[in-house]
Amino acid sequence: MTTRTIRARDRPVFGVDVHSGDVRGDDPSYALVVLDPVDDDDPDAPDADGPMARVTRDVVSFRKLCRLIDDREPLYVATDNAYELAADKGELVGFLRSLPDGTRLVQVTGAERPEPLSRVASRHGIPYGKEPMKEAEASARLAAANVGHEVTAFTDETTVKVSRGRSTGKGGWSQDRYTRRIHGNVRKRTRQVQSKLTEANLDFERDVTEKYGGYANATFAVEARPEDIPVSNSRAGDVRVEVERERRDGIEYEPLVQRRDRVIVGIDPGTTTAAAVVGLDGTVHALYSSRTADTADVTEWIIDQGRPIIVAADVEPMPETVEKFRRSFDAAGWRPTTDLPVDEKLHRTRETNYANDHERDALAAALYAYDDHEDQFERIAAKTPPRLDREAVIAGVVAGDASVESVIAELSEDDGSGGGSGGGDGDADEADPTEPERTEEEETIRRLRERVDRLESHAESLEDDLTEREERIEELEGELEEAKREERIEARSRRAVSRLERETDRLERDRDEARERVAELEGKVETLKELWRLDHSNFDDVADDRGLVSVKIVEQFTLDAIESADEAYGLVAGDVVYLRDASGAGRRTAERLAETEPRAVIRDGNLSDAADQVLFDHNVPVLPADAVPVREVDELAVASEEAVTAAIDDWEHRAERRQKAEKQEHLDRIISEHRAGRTLPETEE
Repeated sequence: MTTRTIRARDRPVFGVDVHSGDVRGDDPSYALVVLDPVDDDDPDAPDADGPMARVTRDVVSFRKLCRLIDDREPLYVATDNAYELAADKGELVGFLRSLPDGTRLVQVTGAERPEPLSRVASRHGIPYGKEPMKEAEASARLAAANVGHEVTAFTDETTVKVSRGRSTGKGGWSQDRYTRRIHGNVRKRTRQVQSKLTEANLDFERDVTEKYGGYANATFAVEARPEDIPVSNSRAGDVRVEVERERRDGIEYEPLVQRRDRVIVGIDPGTTTAAAVVGLDGTVHALYSSRTADTADVTEWIIDQGRPIIVAADVEPMPETVEKFRRSFDAAGWRPTTDLPVDEKLHRTRETNYANDHERDALAAALYAYDDHEDQFERIAAKTPPRLDREAVIAGVVAGDASVESVIAELSEDDGSGGGSGGGDGDADEADPTEPERTEEEETIRRLRERVDRLESHAESLEDDLTEREERIEELEGELEEAKREERIEARSRRAVSRLERETDRLERDRDEARERVAELEGKVETLKELWRLDHSNFDDVADDRGLVSVKIVEQFTLDAIESADEAYGLVAGDVVYLRDASGAGRRTAERLAETEPRAVIRDGNLSDAADQVLFDHNVPVLPADAVPVREVDELAVASEEAVTAAIDDWEHRAERRQKAEKQEHLDRIISEHRAGRTLPETEE
């Protein structure tokens, strides 16, 4: 960045970096560096060798930062990561919408895959430090030099909408005149906006909605940014004007300028032509391959990527096609001493994603060319004064086959600083005719002084390099300590996780063993129950010593339920049977139960008359459940022997009375039939 670059600005440049807190937190603070433009005519303007702009540093809240942006309307708001100003994509779009017209958010470290800020600053000769304020200043100076990408969520198309500024109302005596006036004012304002857009020579499309007396609204789709449109948001009386940029589908990054840095190009010719572009710091910029592109297409693509100073191939000798590219760019050539083996190319390109083997070969050629010249690049950069473009010096030495001193001298003359100091010594071949001829001793002294000056300059450069390396060593040592600390924390975390995993495995094994034990015990219980049932098939042994009688349960008074109970534990003579649901049985079901000759039947519910008669005829006592309480334990049931005996005695008394009643009824029927038989013959006579 030159002095002329920043002084050409008429608006400040903001550099921003998070100072403390987190953008996703409640109240982050920001380091803010403002580069204010300086007029060359200003007596307080800095020298060309001094600062390039007035620098203001401050720590502000996000709210104050937004207020300063609105007040000062900077040209750029520069940061190393756009998401330091917004927690997510939605907030970032809102921040971009809030920026004043003409203010751009710039991410100086690249597009979707940004580089480290330290690397970008070093490449462009910008001072850099890890403190937030120094990072903010580096971002501001990089943006002032047109380094970086504009972060945008809007297209270059703007919508200007002219519409009614108030409602037409609900009606009244003057409703028509009132509506006609509003629509007429909208039409008048629409024509004024159209006239201004036409005078500004802007391309636009107009869409109007005609209503009674004029227009309800009009929309202009203008091919320009809001700052280029001579119309702004306004609301006056009956009419409202709204200016809004069209949204993109997502967040996009557009370079501030199409930069053409010096690069190294690797080319793999053939049926599929491939090319790879690598920066002078070894960074892979782009890859390209095509089966249909000709030399002109490949050349155009390379020109878009930068200015090649080295064109490389991966085979020896260099193919003629690659040599043509080298000559067309007037670049230096590079080729290996022998063809590069495939395994070495795979290893060298392992950190880069490529689409095919051709791109891999082109990339390997470019990377090996960089490896071969890396030390030379560092030596040239160390000798280059800070004010000169390092890449230009490297290009002059490598591609121009010149010495570092001659390239520096040539660039210094082009920059207007000259090779001498204050109009002193000129070229050695051109002596000033007014200057007296020097003696041999004086000439020797002059040469020695010049040599001393060069050596002192070189010593200063080496000292600066040494200081920079020591700072870098301290920085790396700090990073190493931090990495060790994080590694220790991670190791402790891994040990804790391993311990918890082992404990989890142990608990899961215990759980599985417990489940297996439960299943085993349940099986044993079932087996014991089965054996008990086989050994006590009549259940009588259970109740012998406790004054209880065993009861066998039949779920329903049906043939299927009786058969199921008989299969489960057998129904034999003398059993006490409990009908859990005695309703619904017929004669056949009752006869099946009576065949088992039960001692008694305990019923829950009412028997049908047919079933009751069958059981009565077979002299089977039917006892109500409320008279004989039944206690159930699992599949077993018992009742009190005393209660059963008492209920049977009660049934027998009732059965005796029932039998007498039936006999009396039968006798009465016989007498009635006999009388009826005697009366009938007398009547016939």
